[in-house]
Amino acid sequence: MCPNSEEAMKKEQNTEQEFRDVMKECRDVFASKLHDYGASWRILRPSSLTDQLFIKAKRIRSLEQKGVSKVGEGIRPEFIALINYGLVGLVQLQNGFVDEVDMSPEEALKLYDKHADEALELMLKKNHDYDEAWRAMRVSSYTDFILTKIQRIKEIEDLEGATLVSEGIDSNYMDIVNYAVFGAIRLRE
Repeated sequence: MCPNSEEAMKKEQNTEQEFRDVMKECRDVFASKLHDYGASWRILRPSSLTDQLFIKAKRIRSLEQKGVSKVGEGIRPEFIALINYGLVGLVQLQNGFVDEVDMSPEEALKLYDKHADEALELMLKKNHDYDEAWRAMRVSSYTDFILTKIQRIKEIEDLEGATLVSEGIDSNYMDIVNYAVFGAIRLRE
């Protein structure tokens, strides 16, 4: 194996561990909220979930531009929220929304873990192809890309899913999760 291949493998392994660490942090927050509120998010219709993602991403962009938070929470917790709501979005796409909570915390965590594992697998594939390019990007670019993905989701919702050539909502949720993980990693460094 050539030295560059070894270096690339080390970076990818480091990225995988950093991703797993952030996802564990997110899962802990998610599990705590499940304890406190149950799976109350099950009642969210797709448009409401999209709006929740939107306000989180807009807050990040606002804080990036203003440099000051008046409510005390910074940017990183909003990236954590985007990750969790993105995974909730994937659960909702799979199961639909309901009028009353129909899922135990244990069931919710199982589905959360399934989609988190899928996000990790996607990140590893893309990270291989893009060769760790995310590390050289500005954190503010992740925010802009997330906002773009949210806008795409809104358009797909307005089209009732009848796209011609575009990826579906699920792909956009996955990308939101992965960009938010990158933001959380970078803001921890």
